[in-house]
Amino acid sequence: MSPAALFFDGWSDLGRVAVTAVLAYAGLVVLVRLSGKRALSQLNAFDWIVTVAYGSTLATTILSPDVTLAAGLTALATLSALQYAVTSVASRSKRAARLVKNEPALVVHRGAILRDALRRERLSEEDVLQALRSHGVGSLDEVDSVIIETDGSLAVVAESRLRGSVLDDVGAPADDGP
Repeated sequence: MSPAALFFDGWSDLGRVAVTAVLAYAGLVVLVRLSGKRALSQLNAFDWIVTVAYGSTLATTILSPDVTLAAGLTALATLSALQYAVTSVASRSKRAARLVKNEPALVVHRGAILRDALRRERLSEEDVLQALRSHGVGSLDEVDSVIIETDGSLAVVAESRLRGSVLDDVGAPADDGP
């Protein structure tokens, strides 16, 4: 291969890449739309893996002359079908959901930072304080709970807003009374 071929190897290659990119992109958009709103939600670890696989498959389909458009779209459709199947099973079975999703975890309870939980979740106290600031909280005294959600975001539950069972799935410590 000549050094010039690194930069330009002919119009037919560029045309193939452009046409394949448009068609593969359109195919992916259709597949994502067909797979429903779940594919567009905030990503948990499983969704992130599928998204990376989509990107890798799309790039390979567009850039590799050895991969046909039909093969690339088949791979994307297969990934979409697998995601749909796994999320369908996980939405019906708690056991299956635990295999593909992280559990939410309590990292602040009644204004107290749970340092052991921070270590388990690999969070710093600064991460929690930043989340509090971004939620307009000025003091830990204003907070009942901070939960690291399944997608990695930090949810802040203000003391005055706590109304029952929103903490049931995060293993909140037993209520010791007022």
